Amino acid sequence: MTKDKKSAEEGKVCAMLSYFLIGIIWYFAEEKMKKNKFVAFHVRQALFLIIVSFAGSFALGLVPLIGWTIIPLFNLAIIILAVLGLISAVNGKEKLLPVIGKFAEDILKNI
Repeated sequence: MTKDKKSAEEGKVCAMLSYFLIGIIWYFAEEKMKKNKFVAFHVRQALFLIIVSFAGSFALGLVPLIGWTIIPLFNLAIIILAVLGLISAVNGKEKLLPVIGKFAEDILKNI
């Protein structure tokens, strides 16, 4: 078993849970998880997804009528991205989330 594959297997549960926030808390609480590159990748993706979700919902909420009608579609897109990230974690892969994945890696590279 290669080192990357072993790392993915060891951190798979934390990586999956990162898309449910509890994994992000686990990542910051346990030193062993911070050293796992697979977990760190999924925590960056999930954390950035949460940031985009809050910022987007806030911004759309400020726009009367049009923003309010777009919010459900925006939330659906966020859920779809979270499911894609979860599937990637379950399969033990480091696959960037569509649209925001590259930004997550660039902006949160120190996590």
